[in-house]
Amino acid sequence: MEIKEQKFYKRAFWLSLFTILYNIIEGIVSMALGYADETLSLFGFGADSFIEVLSGIGIAIMILRIKQNPDSPKSRFEITALKITGSAFYLLSAGLFAGIILNIIYHRKPETTIWGIIISLVSIAVMVWLMNAKKRIGKKLNSAPIIADANCTKICVYMSIVLLLSSLVYEFTGFAYADAIGAAGLIYFSISEGKESFEKAQGKECSCNEHCDTV
Repeated sequence: MEIKEQKFYKRAFWLSLFTILYNIIEGIVSMALGYADETLSLFGFGADSFIEVLSGIGIAIMILRIKQNPDSPKSRFEITALKITGSAFYLLSAGLFAGIILNIIYHRKPETTIWGIIISLVSIAVMVWLMNAKKRIGKKLNSAPIIADANCTKICVYMSIVLLLSSLVYEFTGFAYADAIGAAGLIYFSISEGKESFEKAQGKECSCNEHCDTV
């Protein structure tokens, strides 16, 4: 392997580690503030961040594998991680749905959604940077899996936008169901991510609406 190629793989690996660390921090902060302010969408966003940590660990292992042999099949660890991640996304969706129903029945509303605005703005900036950085590395390595990972980061951006919009609407209008609608948006993308995880576990090398072949 050329020195330049090794450098790119190393950079891809460090980006995956950064993704894991960022999501841990984002998850802790979002869940804590979401719980304190009774903001279901922010709490759910934080829970999603922890699921992304599981996904990130699988991506880091994948990068180490394709560094050794780009044409090697997924390891048993990667497949198991994908199935666990997919199941976690579906469980999150069910939990958020239950939370929406309870909030509507008991007329629960957030105390404030200002933290949702701040966290979502930071998340959008970080995820857009990560997406572009991963895509550049993937193209330089001509690696479909790394490019696919970059493309899947778009879903994290979309979820951040959902949180931002619902938080803005509630903060500036006080619309009672804004938080519930935001949580419903997170359910949609969580189900999408769960489906993508199981498809990858079954052999689909790339996803997130990207054309690819199965192995």
